[in-house]
Amino acid sequence: MIQKLKKNATVFEALNWASLRLKEKNLDPDQGRWLMRSLMGWNLTNLLMNYRLNLTDDQQSQFIQMVNRILNYEPLQYVIGTTEFYGYHFQVNPNVLIPRPETEELVEWVLNEHDDQPISVLDLGTGSGAIAISLKKQRPKWNVTGSDVSEAALKVAQANAIANHAEVKMVESDLFDSFNGQRFDLIVSNPPYVTKDEIKYMDESVLEYEPRQALFAQDHGLAVYQKIAKNIHAYLKKNGSLYLEIGFKQGNSVKRLLEADNPDRSVRLRKDMAMRDRMIKMNKENE
Repeated sequence: MIQKLKKNATVFEALNWASLRLKEKNLDPDQGRWLMRSLMGWNLTNLLMNYRLNLTDDQQSQFIQMVNRILNYEPLQYVIGTTEFYGYHFQVNPNVLIPRPETEELVEWVLNEHDDQPISVLDLGTGSGAIAISLKKQRPKWNVTGSDVSEAALKVAQANAIANHAEVKMVESDLFDSFNGQRFDLIVSNPPYVTKDEIKYMDESVLEYEPRQALFAQDHGLAVYQKIAKNIHAYLKKNGSLYLEIGFKQGNSVKRLLEADNPDRSVRLRKDMAMRDRMIKMNKENE
């Protein structure tokens, strides 16, 4: 059994204690370093230079609480309150999904195909605002709007827009409900697409802490794609483009949905770095 952390422990002793506790639960022991850096406001160099520093009672107590949250399978990003996406820092909490590397590939695809000419962009289900804000930072001339059905998520997204100095409009909306009469040059979305059958394969930290509304969808994970496919024609400009993140087993199903409701447009799949169908684009005819 691992001993309790002694009073006035050094940073090194606290990190060693945390590492042992985390290993005991088969969790990444390096998370202790991230917790300490967050607690003390240090970068990696500061951490290495302060191994011999004795923690105050308050610092030690806070560090133990943070480690215990990780031991209860709370995601590291929620414990420290931030994550990185596309080179930018974003606040995250259980009201929003933690942005994934796969979604960075979606952003990269959009940016590679569109220069900085002024266009109107809508990010459906913006969550933390990661996609909308990253696009705006990379393409300052774009008029970018982020929308979400969750008021709590929008508060996080708005805070992230301010923190990243990105002029992104945030709108509360269930998909297109608040955009009557508006059309966009580009619509992008990472919607809920996980099926209930996939629960048994998911990490406990995701199931226990991340918002289910942003994860799961009915009809084998296709419910939101069905709504987008059916309504997109009224909100996308004639020569506009739609980019979606999809589950890696959903490529052909989503492609058929988009083609059935939008026969005048072309649809193509794109694989992620792991060579799995992960993104889909619908564009003007014959492009």
